Amino acid sequence: MNFTKSFFASVLGSLTAFGLLFVILLLIISATASIFNASSGSVTLSDNSILNLDLNLPIVERPPVFDEIQNILGLEDQVIGLPNILSAIDIASENPKIKGISLRSDFISSGWAQTNSIRRALKDFKSKGKFIYAYGDVFTQKGYFLASVADSIFLNPAGNMEFKGLASEILYYKDFQDKYGFKMEVVRHGKYKSAVEPFLENEMSNENKYQISSLLNDIWSTLREEISASRGLLPETLDEIATNKISIPQDAISSRLIDGLAYEDAFIEKIKTRLELDKDDKLKKVSVDRINRTNKSYDASIKDRIAIVFAKGTILYGEGSESIIAQGVFVETIEELANDDWIKAVILRIDSPGGSALTSELLWRAIEKLKESKPVIVSMGNTAASGGYYIAAGADHIFADPLTITGSIGVFATLPNAKGFLDDIGIQSESVETHPNAIGYSPYQNLSESYEKQMKRGIESVYDTFKQRVIDGRNLSSKEVERLSQGRVWSGKQALDIGLIDGLGGLKDAIKLAAEISEIDNYNVIEYPKFEENLENMLSGITPSIHNKNRLENLLPEQILLILKGTQANVSLPYIQTLLPFELIIN
Repeated sequence: MNFTKSFFASVLGSLTAFGLLFVILLLIISATASIFNASSGSVTLSDNSILNLDLNLPIVERPPVFDEIQNILGLEDQVIGLPNILSAIDIASENPKIKGISLRSDFISSGWAQTNSIRRALKDFKSKGKFIYAYGDVFTQKGYFLASVADSIFLNPAGNMEFKGLASEILYYKDFQDKYGFKMEVVRHGKYKSAVEPFLENEMSNENKYQISSLLNDIWSTLREEISASRGLLPETLDEIATNKISIPQDAISSRLIDGLAYEDAFIEKIKTRLELDKDDKLKKVSVDRINRTNKSYDASIKDRIAIVFAKGTILYGEGSESIIAQGVFVETIEELANDDWIKAVILRIDSPGGSALTSELLWRAIEKLKESKPVIVSMGNTAASGGYYIAAGADHIFADPLTITGSIGVFATLPNAKGFLDDIGIQSESVETHPNAIGYSPYQNLSESYEKQMKRGIESVYDTFKQRVIDGRNLSSKEVERLSQGRVWSGKQALDIGLIDGLGGLKDAIKLAAEISEIDNYNVIEYPKFEENLENMLSGITPSIHNKNRLENLLPEQILLILKGTQANVSLPYIQTLLPFELIIN
């Protein structure tokens, strides 16, 4: 018995010691990574180098806080932040030792707006008289759009590429709900025909087809114009190619979409030839991280600062995280920035389809208070729609990419109801109430007429408030905002034409304007929110690759996914939502 106790005590002691050692190791790695990153400016480059821009990685708006630790331990696929990419291209364009860029974008994971911002940076790079060579084993349509900016594009002889135009596919759930008895109870303002129709109909309404078609055609026109200018092809020719498709690699050459077929080793030899290197000379490649470390990212002698607040993900009620926008950490951050005299301007970088109406209003209010002390500029990412637009509407200036999805000014509520399913399996729900409406909403009973009426009143009130925020923020008439609202989505280019934004551009343009408005020439750029650096957060970041969406999720409605995410994130999910009407994936 004593032996057993001693044995388990020894095991427990060993495990505890190992755990403490692991914690200490993580802290040492964290400190080392911090020192390593803080030593910016100490890296030197060789003459005749190229920037190795491999974008076949998960690309995120902001790198995870503990990305360095994950990479050092080899426990996570590398994740690269969009600001890091743009910074590397910008630095490379000014560094005389960098002669060109080797670009890979076969399966680029960024959204259309993010991809376009990278493409703009590459165009600026070329304008400095430097070259870009692109290579792919495969080119997705988005990957090709980015690669088309290159001076020369090469495809693997055994590879393939997409060039087919744009499409968006939406699933409809009415028959599924009727068959299995699990449905979403929908309460909406009477005019929002397309907002929640996947739960009410079996097919797309004409109104919805029109708005999605308008969006896709506008985005395609931007892609076509950019590719046309880069490749010297007529827009009409590109439409013909998209219609006829690319079946084999040789089609890509004959249509002049690419410049040649080559294996990767032959591609490297072509770059060497461009650099006038001998065959035996080693190609000097510089990574994104390395070139970023050639520039000092923070100057302690400069007190003036511009803050970038990254607001990424669904808007939910709760504390918030790097992938969830909630009032907890975000309102606290905004209030801190308002009281920080060194912060001269705030840029709100939004990439969100919206979510909780209540949280959107709380964030809007915090931003309004912030505007009393310093300018607030919005930079929209891939999506800033519904609640994402709500929190942007009051900003002093709004930038969007031409390919950003925005607008969707509308409100609705969806409530899960399992009564039909429970009836089928023999489960009944009974309730006892002190008052006629005491039960309120229950997922096990049909919505009562009085509760539905109550929800409609709430939705109409939120919708009126939402519209008023847009009226005041954008200086538009009530009639004009009503015409632009009702849940309709717009591209960034369309949003500029109708007055929902102020200009087309990316994060770099927002920073430049913030400095001009604040009348500062020298400044540091600081990223927010600052998430607590504790062991729990370290370990929570050490997970399998996060960029590939679970295939099962592709079959689930956005509202059901929101409920699952809300449960997992320990946040509350108010029913009234300012959310994109459906998950709009453009392929």
